[in-house]
Amino acid sequence: NPEKVAGYGKRKVNILLKDAGIIRSQSKIHGAIASAQAWLELMEGGKGSFNDFLWKHVKHKTIINKWKIESQIPAATPISEAMAKDLKKHHFKFVGPTICYAFMQAIGMVNDHLVSCPQYKTVQQT
Repeated sequence: NPEKVAGYGKRKVNILLKDAGIIRSQSKIHGAIASAQAWLELMEGGKGSFNDFLWKHVKHKTIINKWKIESQIPAATPISEAMAKDLKKHHFKFVGPTICYAFMQAIGMVNDHLVSCPQYKTVQQT
C-alpha cells in the first residue's frame, strides 16, 4: 500500500527495525518509503499506469528467449538497465538492473524458461 508506506515516519521505522519478519536494514526500510513516495509522485504526475510505465520498456510485449542451457540466461540486460535507470530517475531505490531483470522474469515481461522446460510454451502462449 504505497499511500500508507509513503507516510511512514521515524516511529514506524523504529518499529520495523525490530520486526524479525523483515530484513531489518535501515537503508532498505528508508528505500521502501522513498520508493512508495516515488510511486505516488509518478502516478500523480499523469504518466499513466505503473503497468504502462514498466511495460513500455518491452514495448508492451513479452520478450521470448530461446535459451537451451541455464548458463545462457543473463542476470541483467540492456532493457533491465534502462528500466533501472528510468526508475532511479523517478527516485525509486534498490532498483538495479539485476533486480529489475528478476522482476521482469517474475511477472512475465521476459520468458527465460529453457526451451526444454514444460513452462516455456505455457508462458509463450499468455
